[in-house]
Parts: sequence; structure tokens; C-alpha cells
Amino acid sequence: MATATQEKAILEAQPRTPGTKNDARRVRAAGKVPAVVYGAGKDAASVSLDPRQVARILHSQTGHNTIFELALDGERTQAMIVDWQYEPIKGSLLHIDLKRIAMDQKLTVEVPIVLKGEAVGVKQQGGILEQLLREVEVECLPADIPSSIDVDITELVFGKVLRVVDLPKSDKLEYLTDSNQPVAHVTAVKEEVVATPEAVAAEAGAAAAEPEVIKKGKQDEAEEGAAPAAEKADKKEKK
Repeated sequence: MATATQEKAILEAQPRTPGTKNDARRVRAAGKVPAVVYGAGKDAASVSLDPRQVARILHSQTGHNTIFELALDGERTQAMIVDWQYEPIKGSLLHIDLKRIAMDQKLTVEVPIVLKGEAVGVKQQGGILEQLLREVEVECLPADIPSSIDVDITELVFGKVLRVVDLPKSDKLEYLTDSNQPVAHVTAVKEEVVATPEAVAAEAGAAAAEPEVIKKGKQDEAEEGAAPAAEKADKKEKK
């Protein structure tokens, strides 16, 4: 379980008057990002942020789980980024949601799962490792949020499934994701069977011949049914 040891980040915010989409566009045109900050029993406030400061936080080791100091109206409070939106084409930030944090109250956050080592099932048994769950939901105090959940998978063999219940335990956090949720396993290498030209031709020939067999069968049945009728007609003539 990895913890980040980095200098406390500071995010400076300027108050803004909430308005229409045109007002938000003007904020972006000025090189800022519109945002809303709420939580800690205080009213929500509309602010504008420097997108470069936001990007540094999102791309840091702790990412969106980073606890930073929000500077607003001459005051500093602990805060987190809880939601953010990007412009789909240019990739620029469109809007940010911030939440004030009380350091003595537990939070629910998503923490990435990092698999460490080379599994026996891959190294010795020739399988492939598949990670099924990349983040796990945990509850802990803000100061105890790990940057990642590191899992040693060197003993993971073919056919065994690593689940949430197998993740490293800690008195500082509680896993909220279903304990039976699969995290990773070693599977067999799937071989793609490529049909040869001969096999394709043989299959096509069999498919083409099948209707003829059916047709012939029906014809035989018709001929077999016609024979008794002809014999009855001969007997009538003899009589």
C-alpha cells in the first residue's frame, strides 16, 4: 500500500458570479476554468481556477485524491477535486468541482490497484495475466488516503483468482468494494484457429452438397410411394 510523500499543493481560486453558459465561456476565454466549491457545512461558491495548477494536481502521484490548500478570499481550507470535465476534442478543462475537507472526517475515495511482480502462472505455466479491477473503493481519513494499493502477485498460479478480500489489510482504511469482486487471474493463451483454403473449400462443398442429398431423399421417398400404387393398378386391370 503506497503512500505519497509530497509537498502540500496550493490551488488559488478567484470568486466569480455564477451565470449562464456565456459567462462560463468568458471565464475560459480569459484563460481560467469555471469551478464550484462546496462542503464542510458552508454554502457553495462559484470560483475560477488556473488550469495549469489543476492539471499539476490531477497528474500528480495522488491524482484527484490529492488533498491541497484552497486559497479563496484570504482564507485557506483543505480541499479535493471530486469531479472534472474535459472538452472532448481539444482536451482542455471545462469545469471543476471542489470539496472542502475536514481532516478528522472519513472520506470515500477510489484508489488504483497496482499489481507487483511476475505471476508463477505466467512465468512457469505459460498463462497470461488479466487485471479485472483497476480501482477499489475505500473509506479512510484524508491523511490516510494511499496513492495506490500495491499487490504482490508472484504466487498467483493458473486457475487462481485474486479477489478484493485478498488485498493488503490496513487498520487505517476499509474496503467498500464487494470482497468477492475479482481483481486479477491468470488465464490460458487463446489460440486463434485460422481456416486453411482446403478446409474452407471442403466446408463450402459440403454445404453445397447438402441440399442435393435432401432433394434426392425426397425423390426416393416419392418413387417408393409410387411403386405400390402402380402394383394396385396392374391388379385391377388383371381382374
